[in-house]
Amino acid sequence: MTTQLTPQQLAEHVREGMYANDRASKSLGMRVTAIAPGRATVTMTVRQDMLNGHATCHGGFITALADSAFAFACNTGNELTVASGLSIDFLAPGREGDLLTAEAHEVQAAGRTGVYDAAVHNQRGELIAVFRGRSYRMKGKPAVPSAAG
Repeated sequence: MTTQLTPQQLAEHVREGMYANDRASKSLGMRVTAIAPGRATVTMTVRQDMLNGHATCHGGFITALADSAFAFACNTGNELTVASGLSIDFLAPGREGDLLTAEAHEVQAAGRTGVYDAAVHNQRGELIAVFRGRSYRMKGKPAVPSAAG
């Protein structure tokens, strides 16, 4: 028996399935705190081992956070979607103990390609970075198997 999932239920199914296998995001302490069709919110606390020589969060970790939010957002429809490129601008430093939140959303998706934006804020609401990701969708391949729909 096949049950039709709503777009929200499908997004939640994809979040659970992707996160279960996402060793990179888990190892950095990331959590997917919200998911909706074309949208995802991911958090990460800046740890001491994420600091660079200036005692601020290394840009690679901030990029990884934004990229993870982008990945969850662009796969919510359960079609395997990967990054084809990205850009990021750092606007303020992340500091040890900061809770960083990346909120990603779909700007445009057509055919096999998409554009997604993400903003990274700290717990005080200060904008840390802005990110733009370009995606490529693998038509006919599920991001997570066994989703009804």
